[in-house]
Amino acid sequence: MTGQLEDDRTAVRRSPLAMAVLLLLAAEPLHPYGLRQRLVEWDKDRVVNVSQPNAIYQTIQRLQRSGLIEVHETVRHDKRPERTTFRTTERGVQLSTAWVREMLRTPAGEYPEFPAALSFLAAIPRADAVEALRERLATSEQNLAAFVAETDARVAALEDPLDPVHLIDTDYQQTMATAEIAWLRRQLAALEPRG
Repeated sequence: MTGQLEDDRTAVRRSPLAMAVLLLLAAEPLHPYGLRQRLVEWDKDRVVNVSQPNAIYQTIQRLQRSGLIEVHETVRHDKRPERTTFRTTERGVQLSTAWVREMLRTPAGEYPEFPAALSFLAAIPRADAVEALRERLATSEQNLAAFVAETDARVAALEDPLDPVHLIDTDYQQTMATAEIAWLRRQLAALEPRG
């Protein structure tokens, strides 16, 4: 590991969005809106939060200030505003691939809403908790069925077989959703009044 890479790892805040931006811009120069479109097209918005429109712009500014991306070109088409495309620098490629390795290797403390709400489940009446968990179960089952059907349709539409490495995040999400559904069923069976 080079000294510069070690410095970058401590100076630049790692995030899933920053990693995705660096890796996508290493594959092809894009403008910020194009980055968001690509993340959505490739279903990466399921694992990288791009719901806030300014998030990509702020991430690009931060990465550019750090020397991890640079301007590829700025063009104007007809009467449209200028559009600047960016690309990842060699330092950015090295750092982003180091981040991938670290994220795969080391479990991180993540703070999703659902476990936080579960930790305060006793703050609401049991009947309300059961109703809320029933609703979550129904929604989760619908979402999983739609996700599986959509994924299967997209894979079936491909002309060439897809290397399983490109579906590993989808498989993980389906497995986690299936596990949560099974867990919800068990908890509801334990929480619901017996009659």
